[in-house]
Amino acid sequence: MRTSLTKGALAAAGLMICGASAHAQETVSASNAGDTAWILASAALVMLMTAPGLALFYGGLVSQRNMLSTLMHSFFLLCLISVQWVVVGYSLSFDAGGLIGRLGHFFFMGVDQRAAPLAPAVPHLAFAIYQGMFAVITPALITGAFAERMKFSVFAVFSLLWATVVYDPLCHWVWGGGWLGRLGALDFAGGTVVHVSSGVSALVAAILVGRRLGYPKRSFPPHSLTFTLLGGSLLWFGWFGFNAGSALAANGLAAQAFVNTNTAAAVTGLTWALIEWAHRRKPTVLGAVTGAVAGLVAITPAAGYVEVPAAAAIGVGCAAFCYLGVNVVKRRFGYDDSLDVFGVHGLGGTWGALATGLFATTAVNPAGRDGLFYGNPAQLWIQFVGVLSGWALAIAGTFVILKTISLFTSLRVTEEEEVTGLDLALHGEAAYNILVSGLRSER
Repeated sequence: MRTSLTKGALAAAGLMICGASAHAQETVSASNAGDTAWILASAALVMLMTAPGLALFYGGLVSQRNMLSTLMHSFFLLCLISVQWVVVGYSLSFDAGGLIGRLGHFFFMGVDQRAAPLAPAVPHLAFAIYQGMFAVITPALITGAFAERMKFSVFAVFSLLWATVVYDPLCHWVWGGGWLGRLGALDFAGGTVVHVSSGVSALVAAILVGRRLGYPKRSFPPHSLTFTLLGGSLLWFGWFGFNAGSALAANGLAAQAFVNTNTAAAVTGLTWALIEWAHRRKPTVLGAVTGAVAGLVAITPAAGYVEVPAAAAIGVGCAAFCYLGVNVVKRRFGYDDSLDVFGVHGLGGTWGALATGLFATTAVNPAGRDGLFYGNPAQLWIQFVGVLSGWALAIAGTFVILKTISLFTSLRVTEEEEVTGLDLALHGEAAYNILVSGLRSER
């Protein structure tokens, strides 16, 4: 009798295990292979935006003696925030919760090959790592504001705290089931979550850290516009994964976002060059690439919500707003945002988020909402609330973090280290050793 009961129990357990296994296999196989491939490729494209894209873009803009320290900012954050995202960042951003997610996905617990809750056509792991690349590049954008003068230790602690205290909550508010998403705020790929947060935080950081020695009387020309153009081009390339990948599927919406992205970047770069040509009598490489990046920023929140003509209009508006921000507002108020992070990302992201409230149409994205020009003026107000919330969190979070760090150590390097350059002073390396190597070989 006992043997029969035992056999029956084992058989039942076996059926349960097989059933659970079959259910898990069915859930995994429910993922669409094409969509999964596109999301993984998009994650790689967004990773490329940070290093080498942003690294080279920023690295070319600083002086030769600060090239490596600037490259290090982007590469180090690729390592640091990738770890933070796996441990707590993803959970705080996308787990259920109130103002911030809970820790149900601590160290990627429950993040596996089964379908992602917010993207059922792809594995949860693919969705999570794709979103992680957004978390990586956002604090990296801020580093352009305090380039050439912040301590590396301060930069590392600030970036880790900022990602946890500012980025993760804002991401949760908009994309993770938080109050802004429930309110109806539209942010297709990160206009508020990525660009408003980083651009506004950059302004606060630039003011608190203080100006570079000699600014504004001394000029700080880029040491290699070749690197800046290369980095800007890689950003443009990677941005297709940033925006089109946010469709979370290889479908028509992804194609719409892809075309909108390219159109806005091209229009803004062209318009910026023409404005500069009229204003300063010469179009510059720096102006054209800055304009293109600003256009990429501005179209980010709208990429999957607007038609192609609207993308072009957003690009024209962005060129005007950001050109004024970089060339007029910055000089008027005298802050030293070294690489114009606020002028490009803060203002570009703000304009793009508000423009989404003007041009959004359900003809492009039925899951979205119409904007003001399509009969829904309330959407513009909702976009304004979203932008204002992003500004408020970025200002408060950045101010508190940097002020707290300043209680324990100074935020910036010594004058001697700043004059020497951060490559040698902080890292003991030089970006270019051609002459030194040549002399050694001759000996």
